[in-house]
This record gives sequence, structure tokens and C-alpha cells, in this order.
Amino acid sequence: MSDDAIARPAAVAGGGRPSRLRRDGRAAAFFAAPSMIGLTLFTLFPIVLSLVMAFFRWPAVGERTFTGVENFTTLFTDPVFRRALLNTLLFVVLYLPLNLVVSVGLAVWMGPRIKGRKALRVVFFLPVVTPMVANAIVWRMIYQPNGLIDGSLYAATGTHAPNFLGEQGWAMFAVVAMSVWQGFGYNMLVFSAALDAIPRHLLEAAQIDGAGPWRQFFRIMLPMISPALFFASTMTLITSFQVFTQPFLMTGGGPGMDTETLMMFVFDKGFSIYQYGLASAGAWILFVLILGVTAVQFAGQRRWVTYDV
Repeated sequence: MSDDAIARPAAVAGGGRPSRLRRDGRAAAFFAAPSMIGLTLFTLFPIVLSLVMAFFRWPAVGERTFTGVENFTTLFTDPVFRRALLNTLLFVVLYLPLNLVVSVGLAVWMGPRIKGRKALRVVFFLPVVTPMVANAIVWRMIYQPNGLIDGSLYAATGTHAPNFLGEQGWAMFAVVAMSVWQGFGYNMLVFSAALDAIPRHLLEAAQIDGAGPWRQFFRIMLPMISPALFFASTMTLITSFQVFTQPFLMTGGGPGMDTETLMMFVFDKGFSIYQYGLASAGAWILFVLILGVTAVQFAGQRRWVTYDV
């Protein structure tokens, strides 16, 4: 057989691979196109447009005018915006540690020796999957005068409970308490799975050496679930900065401005008075704030997160 006859099939085989790769690439692009189109139209384009709008005076009807950073300077000189920012930070400071403490505590309590732990997990997780709007309305009814708390306290002691949603100093704590009840179930499952992954022989060896429950928790359990703790704290931090539904439905931002948050401020500017430029600027300030806090958290994880166990 000649050399040409041997080389011809090899050339045919070599030429078939690029064409097959091109066909596979076109097929992959065809199946990915709907998702990419949706991502572009409903995520990327709105993000870019909101950034552009933040530098314009952009009314719902009328001429749009480029204003540079005027929207941002207007917000930082606005006492309503500053109060909303402080309220958001207060909510985060209260909600994040309470959520983590409750979820870790319940995860530790529901150890392998607890009977019915699977049913308990379902019960504690139910508020997470229940619509937040329904939860907020129910809790508003519980908090209101002559509601469950007020009625129970009056029946037991003859005195009325404070108006939790109508008195300054109580409203933010009431919103935080409802939010913790709504959200701790997700983190509880994360920590419960992390605790189940800890080798039992480590805890048994520590118990034989005389380590009590608290020492086992702080010396063994907590370091070994630190990756789960980092994940849960990061995700909870991001969502807590975006709190909106609970104060919007339970207090409307009141009493006064005690529960006005950044997301409520952005919503009011964008959908109540239709100042889209100010609303976009407020949204980007919130984005930069979340990005900065998350970056700090990622930078500090090396000091307390243990990945090698």
C-alpha cells in the first residue's frame, strides 16, 4: 500500500474532529441561548441601566438630564436617607448574631441522640418556606394591641403589653424578632449537616479526656463547623442588608422613621415619587456597602475559618 493511501484516511479523520467540535459548539450555544438571553435582558441590562440612571435626573415623564454625582451628594445630605442607613445597620447588627446563635444552638441541641430530630428539623424549617408576606401579617396580628401577646399578658397579670409596632424603641426589636423566627431554619440545617459530619471518635476521645460539653463545643465543634459558619454568616449578612418585606408590611417604616430601611427608601423614591435617578443611586450605595462588608469578611476568614481538619 502506498504512502498516499495511508495518509488519506488519517487526513479524513483529522478533518472530522474540527467539524464535530463545531457542531457540538453550535448545539451547546443553541441550548444555552435562552438562558443567556434571559440573563442579558432581565439581569445584565437592568444592572447597567441602573448605573447609568444613577448619574441622571431621570423622572418618569419628561426630559432626562445628566447630573453627574449630584444624586449621590443629595442622598448623603438627606436626613431621611441617613436615618434609613442607620436603621439598616442597626437591623444587621441585631439580626445577624441572633440568627447565628439561635441556629447554632438548635443544631447542637438536635444531636443524634435526640428522638424525632428529623421531624423537628421540618418544623423549624417551615417558616423559611412559608411566604414572608403571610408571616409578616400574622406577626403583625400577634404584636398589635389585644393581639396574642397583649391578650395573654393581660389575662395573666392584668396589665397590657407595650404597643410593639407603634412605640418608638420597640418596633425595630419586634421586626428583628420576627425576622429571626422567619430565617433561622435555613442556617440551622446548614449547621446541623456540618455537625453531623464531625467524626464521632473525636468527641468521644475528648469526653474520655474529661472535656465537658462547653469545652467540646468551643474546642472541637465550633472550629470544625467554621466553614459552614462562614458561609451562613456571609449569606445572612447579604440578605439582612436587603431587608424590606418585614418592616414594609409590619410597620410601614414607623413609628416615625424607626424602621425605615435602605430598601424601603429606594422603593419609595422609585415607585412612589418616581425619581428613578435617586432610587438607582441609593441602590448602588447599598450594593457598594454590601460589597465592602463582604470583602472584609472574606479577607478576615483566614484568621478563624479552619478548612483542614
